[in-house]
Amino acid sequence: MLPPGVGLLWLGLVLGSVCASVGSAAPGNSATDALNVLLIIVDDLRPSLGCYGDKLIRSPNVDQLASHSLLFQNAFAQQAVCAPSRVSLLTGRRPDTTRLYDFNSYWRAHSGNFSTIPQYFKENGYVTMSVGKVFHPGVSSNHSDDSPYSWSVPPYHPSSEKYENTKTCRGPDGELHANLLCPVDVADVPEGTLPDKQSTEQAIRLLGKMKTSASPFFLAVGYHKPHIPFRYPKEFQKLYPLENITLAPDPQVPAGLPPVAYNPWMDIRRREDVQALNLSVPYGPIPADFQRKIRQSYFACVSYLDTQVGHLLSALDDLQLASSTIVALTSDHGWALGEHGEWAKYSNFDVTTRVPLVFYVPGRTAPLPAAGDKLFPYIDPFDSISESVEPGRQAGDLVELLSLFPTLAGLAGLRVPPRCPIPSFHVELCREGRNLLKHFQVRDSEEDPYIHGNPRELVAYSQYPRPADSPQWNSDKPSLKDIKVMGYSIRTVDYRYTVWVGFNPREFLANFSDVHAGELYFVASDPWQDHNMYNDSQGGALPRSLTP
Repeated sequence: MLPPGVGLLWLGLVLGSVCASVGSAAPGNSATDALNVLLIIVDDLRPSLGCYGDKLIRSPNVDQLASHSLLFQNAFAQQAVCAPSRVSLLTGRRPDTTRLYDFNSYWRAHSGNFSTIPQYFKENGYVTMSVGKVFHPGVSSNHSDDSPYSWSVPPYHPSSEKYENTKTCRGPDGELHANLLCPVDVADVPEGTLPDKQSTEQAIRLLGKMKTSASPFFLAVGYHKPHIPFRYPKEFQKLYPLENITLAPDPQVPAGLPPVAYNPWMDIRRREDVQALNLSVPYGPIPADFQRKIRQSYFACVSYLDTQVGHLLSALDDLQLASSTIVALTSDHGWALGEHGEWAKYSNFDVTTRVPLVFYVPGRTAPLPAAGDKLFPYIDPFDSISESVEPGRQAGDLVELLSLFPTLAGLAGLRVPPRCPIPSFHVELCREGRNLLKHFQVRDSEEDPYIHGNPRELVAYSQYPRPADSPQWNSDKPSLKDIKVMGYSIRTVDYRYTVWVGFNPREFLANFSDVHAGELYFVASDPWQDHNMYNDSQGGALPRSLTP
């Protein structure tokens, strides 16, 4: 971890060397006309945002970004847990290719020397920088955030993140605890700040440095919230009075849910305030009043996160970089807030795999701002008279986070990596996701805000491992050696179909003849995925696309 000043000094040295070799940029993308990229990755953010139709959530700054952007309504992660999802989206490869289903291996050593999004931009003349949680820290990114491959300068991590899971939450007894619910007075916490605040400040410093650079930049900013613990400035609770907080629409464990599909949310149970509830394992349930408090704190974290995005984008405006910078915002996966009696991620349901995905492209998703105009003025979520923002362009097609790699490359004018062969372990640069560039074509008609493809041809795949057919202490995050079952899930416009099959972790092989359980939910009649029709479907012929 580098202090901000040391990181900026290092950046100055790098800029000198990059400028000297700027002619190495890809054909058609000179240093003078290249678009910069600001990639914002949020931890555990489901599409609980105003721009996705959630009327309760105060997210005016993300909504404002979306109003100038192309928003994908149906984007899905490939595995609903941090490290596998981040490695997947940053390499453009599925978990079965990266062979990372847990947190305990580095893909370059364990699977293949796959290129990453920032590495590709770096190799094409960009200065690449990482702030906050972009790769998952630890073994899965070689304890280095994949340096030096991906980054021109050492990645920055906020100094205060080391306190995230310590006893910094003041409880009703006046003592400090390691709680799930942790609204704080920022002035009283160690260092007098929070990780996401520090990340925003560092990102703005880097933007200021890059403003005078002749080199294009790729800046990835990873925000921690709304990841647990819900440690956020306590004033954000005021946006969500408990009397306005409802339970999930389906807070019970569905009767037809196979036990293998259930995640027992063990990380939630380890928090001191949750331990005090003396919940039964594995199904709970959490008392209704505490469920409301969890939902309140998650929503408060989203609004706190929104302010950080707002400050960052406002700085982009102030530095006159909004007309030359692509902004992409997404999340590594969603988070269950009591749906199906579940909390956290660790499943194949829509609530854990569906994510926000928003692209702002100057001159394409919005007109270039006139001199002196601001696209992204900061909006205070506490301002009760702030006007609602009209949504921008939207795409209803099903897409995967795998598409981030080819789409960002194409939008920036770089050569789009080729499709991967099967297998592709020996291929360093290729992509398994679709290129979404067709959605950014300027249309003649403005009558329909949605961009349609042929929806029944589109599929999003996700998967999740389990150690057994019933919930265990390690069902949420099994280590590779303990994986016995893999749940492969297909999401189409009409249904979600999941089949849980035997899995050999030594050979990385799934046995689709060894079916342990199945799930089938129809989107139109069962949008919350509570009525499993899999067993009913076994009596008749399944649609061809449902056959594993």
